[in-house]
Amino acid sequence: MTIDRLAVIGGGAWGTALAQVAAAGGRDTLLWARENEVVEAVNAAHENSLFLPGQSLDPAIRATADLADLADCDAWLVVTPAQHMRSVLESAPACGKPLILCSKGIEERTGLLLHHVAREACPDAQLLVLSGPTFAHEVAAGMPTAVTLAAEDAAVAEAVRDSLVQPPFIIYQSDDVAGAEIGGAVKNVLAIACGVVEGRGLGQNARAALIARGFAEMTRFGLANGARRETLAGLSGLGDLVLTCSSTSSRNFSLGKGIGEGRAAAELMADRRTVAEGAFTAPVLARLAHEKGIDMPIVAAVAGLISGESSVGQVLEDLLARPPRPESH
Repeated sequence: MTIDRLAVIGGGAWGTALAQVAAAGGRDTLLWARENEVVEAVNAAHENSLFLPGQSLDPAIRATADLADLADCDAWLVVTPAQHMRSVLESAPACGKPLILCSKGIEERTGLLLHHVAREACPDAQLLVLSGPTFAHEVAAGMPTAVTLAAEDAAVAEAVRDSLVQPPFIIYQSDDVAGAEIGGAVKNVLAIACGVVEGRGLGQNARAALIARGFAEMTRFGLANGARRETLAGLSGLGDLVLTCSSTSSRNFSLGKGIGEGRAAAELMADRRTVAEGAFTAPVLARLAHEKGIDMPIVAAVAGLISGESSVGQVLEDLLARPPRPESH
């Protein structure tokens, strides 16, 4: 299988960065964006000033607002917000081809991981998941990055890998699709919690403890849902967790920081053009954990903060009052 023409569905920062990677690798690259101003800027000025300002784009990248234009591409990188993936794929013609899912989250309405959502929307597609510690502006600038590409079909994964891999963009293969997805979804919620710690001024010790205990929650949920421990300890789990819990370049961390500083989650989210996926993932993840009897107190705390049912002070009091237990629990 050879992939010469790549489509990127989603003209945000991450989708634009992946288009830059594909074009740098010599692929014929078509970027679909919902926003007409993004399409016009990419085609006329080779930039996406709306979502990735200051980054010059490869002139070979073409943009479109018409999903029908993607029909002739060999594979699609799907980079829509998680909650819109189903509707976009259901509207896209000829989606029965390799779909590389690059969004991170869980569908709020159904509680499904995104590869299950994509399977329902495009039953004939070959599905892959691309995940890992990635800030879009660094990827677009050609800075060293390593990611996980997970797929059940090794031959398809190799073809996709070969179409994207190049010296600054390293791809490790896996067949643990669920593990790659769960790591990316759960880390967004934990990044909000770490942002709260930062906004509240609780210090580096508290953040390190939260990352460690949050990773324990990620592992419990992942193992209960078919993931492998080594995947969760890899780039798409622990690696992504460390990155997004440590920088205001993370939308989720920034959202949590604002909550820790005393602003309401609804107010902060209304001010944003970009999506903090963890805000949508937290309530459904907390619900799924409760239904399956999986202990995830940090995730539950974030869900309470997002809904406005809990205050930062009450959440901290509840977490600090948890009884002593073995660290492995």
